[in-house]
Amino acid sequence: MENKFYTIAETDLRQFTEQVFLAIGCSAAHASLAADVLIQADLRGIDSHGTARLSGYVRLWQQGRLNPTPNITIVHETATTATVDGDKGLGLVVAPYAMEIAIAKATTYGSGWVAIRNSNHFGIAGYHALMAVKKDMIGYAMTNASPLVTPTYSKERMLGTNPICYAFPAGKHLPVVVDMATSAAANGKLEIAQRSGKPIPDGWVQTADGQPSVDPHELKQGGALLPLGGDKLHGSHKGFGLSATVDILSAVLSGANYGPWAPPFVAYLEPHPNPVGEGLGHFLGALRADGFRPIEEFKTHMDNWITRFKQATPIDREQPVVIPGEPEFIAEAQRKASGIPIIDRVWDDLKKLAQDLKINTL
Repeated sequence: MENKFYTIAETDLRQFTEQVFLAIGCSAAHASLAADVLIQADLRGIDSHGTARLSGYVRLWQQGRLNPTPNITIVHETATTATVDGDKGLGLVVAPYAMEIAIAKATTYGSGWVAIRNSNHFGIAGYHALMAVKKDMIGYAMTNASPLVTPTYSKERMLGTNPICYAFPAGKHLPVVVDMATSAAANGKLEIAQRSGKPIPDGWVQTADGQPSVDPHELKQGGALLPLGGDKLHGSHKGFGLSATVDILSAVLSGANYGPWAPPFVAYLEPHPNPVGEGLGHFLGALRADGFRPIEEFKTHMDNWITRFKQATPIDREQPVVIPGEPEFIAEAQRKASGIPIIDRVWDDLKKLAQDLKINTL
């Protein structure tokens, strides 16, 4: 079946998204910030984490698992570190608040590190890491997530897709942004395949019995996502190790729920009845590049690094080497000019949201 796309101007989609957050009780400032995180995902071509997620946040609110008016507080602090309690707020709001703390500490002391508990899904990790880049700092952002990923050699869902992002400022070039899930694929990629009615590649998921599958609906049938690498032969133990690192820094360190206790974002899973912490956890950091060498020297050599890697001899001249973050910056420029494509099933979902929340439709 051919999918239909609607093209929406950024300003119109932003206004609608803000209306949704206002309708569930967010302040104007929080609605604007939350909308910005989602719109940036749509602009950068990360459609799985943009406005396609709106109904998910509304469901969390309807279930009483999301506080639209959180009192975000620092509960533990040293000169260069802090732990923040998000008060069940939108991760889209809590994470930027925490990154501002990390940046402030880095401005004074060279680096700042903030662990967050009692939060929710925080959107794309790149949004938060790039906040540091704007200050000529190296940004770090990671979060644990719904337990949908199995460890190597297991068939039990124990970890989230647990994304991790590193962002580096450059000079004449755009920043280098390494933003990736530590699973073979993000759950949002499965959702896109579901909407498209297409199978997924081998190595993304397994059945409840641990057998390979290409069914994008496999998770709803008790299956699991696989770690980055897919199986042991292809390095899944490395993906498992990266995911474990994110889980420990984001949740064990902060006091959030970790591993199989992490609260799910998806509607078809219930939170664990015996949590070991509070909400989801994130870990954010900002590191001053000029703490190691003068900033202009660093940015000049970042430009040189980017230029040389772009010149690497390609296998196929039609496909040059792509720098991490480059496709997203290209998509952002294109979509700002021509609008944001919304697949028909997401369009219908947004229209239903408008009807349910009694707000203006797109």
